[in-house]
Amino acid sequence: MAQLPPGIHFITLFTRDQRYRAFIFVLTFLLYASFHLSRKPISIVKGELHKHCAASTEVELHSYKEYATQSQPAKTLPNKSQCGWEPFDKNNYKQLLGALDYSFLCAYAIGMYLSGIIGERLPIRYYLTAGMLTSGLFTAMFGFGYFYNVHNLWFYLVAQIANGLVQTTGWPSVVTCIGNWFGKGRRGFIMGIWNSHTSVGNILGSLIAAYWVSSCWGLSFVVPGVIIALMGIVCFLFLIEQMQQLLSDNENCATSLNINMPVSEENRTGTSPISFLGALRIPGVIEFSLCLLFAKLVSYTFLFWLPLYITNVEHLDAKRAGDLSTLFDVGGIFGGILAGIISDRLEKRASTCGMMLFLAAPTLYMFSAVSKMGLEATIVMLLISGALVNGPYALITTAVSADLGTHKSLKGNARALSTVTAIIDGTGSVGAALGPLLAGLISPSGWNNVFYMLMVADACALLFLVRLIRKELRCRMDHTL
Repeated sequence: MAQLPPGIHFITLFTRDQRYRAFIFVLTFLLYASFHLSRKPISIVKGELHKHCAASTEVELHSYKEYATQSQPAKTLPNKSQCGWEPFDKNNYKQLLGALDYSFLCAYAIGMYLSGIIGERLPIRYYLTAGMLTSGLFTAMFGFGYFYNVHNLWFYLVAQIANGLVQTTGWPSVVTCIGNWFGKGRRGFIMGIWNSHTSVGNILGSLIAAYWVSSCWGLSFVVPGVIIALMGIVCFLFLIEQMQQLLSDNENCATSLNINMPVSEENRTGTSPISFLGALRIPGVIEFSLCLLFAKLVSYTFLFWLPLYITNVEHLDAKRAGDLSTLFDVGGIFGGILAGIISDRLEKRASTCGMMLFLAAPTLYMFSAVSKMGLEATIVMLLISGALVNGPYALITTAVSADLGTHKSLKGNARALSTVTAIIDGTGSVGAALGPLLAGLISPSGWNNVFYMLMVADACALLFLVRLIRKELRCRMDHTL
């Protein structure tokens, strides 16, 4: 009899539970990568929206309509990408673009507090699917403004606000799902790898948006919108919230499940969801939430303003600046994994975050100075800064949130993970809303001032972890003695 092919033999080495865990790992990775993929286009398109146009918009539109009514070849039509897009081609374009960022992130922060509470009370698969389909609609809606010549600021603000609200369905859902499938064993390392979906989504979103930014920036939004909607359909067809759904009624759950599984069906259905105030009383939730507020302020300022900064400093076009900005996210992938490995090895989440935040502040100062010395220096600093800035952010939003959502003070109540995750990420999203807004207000006075603001934010993030770091060190000393 012929032997099994090597690939099939490799698969059979794993148990059914392990195969399903790998499947859920990959599926939730792709689902949330599509969320970030749909958020990235606005940062890439900014350079195109504010491009200076010598002729007035009214003259441009009138000329375009005249050409469109004539029977001339398409190549004689004016190229709309040669000019900016009203109202973003004004002198105060930074403030207007900052308002777009702020509207999305403010709506995201407010909606996140509600999303976790709702997510604990609805099936994750339905909740996440609805969020992804509507997010695809509102992401594409922003791009429709290009094709239908919409020059009303409120149209774009409404699209951003609506998208910010529906995107809050994503994070509590995927973290709860992954927390249901994986125990505490090597949670930092596993979730460090898993959390690279953020950077992968940002990279793919940057590349997709940059491909059309100079020729037809509307597609920079429509294509990501279609992608996240399609992934919503995949979610509906394949997502399994927890392993117990795979077990038949006559199977013995106690012997079928791995001992590291943090959730039991009894705990999931036999207890009521935790309240908002109850989640706040879990030790460490407030400290890590406030730390994430400032850490996410730094990360999202880079997310929304880095391509424009590179355009101004390196004098590159929007496409090349967008491509180069992906290196920050590449560094973030390695930073998240490194933070997870270190925190697992030391068993100290707060100390790991504190160490990386301590190194991040001077690194940002070096970035502001070195980035003006040439392209090669900028590439190196993008990788290093991305690792140190996104490392603590990744660790807090994944392993720390999962740890606190299954904290021993909950006494086995497994219906807290979504709420705790939403509180931590929602508080962080307040900082994510403030960062791009402050960058838009401060940048006219010079980019150096923006970096000073980011360094102060990193110092504040570290300050809120001091008590937890001291507690971890005392526990370590007591254990040693």
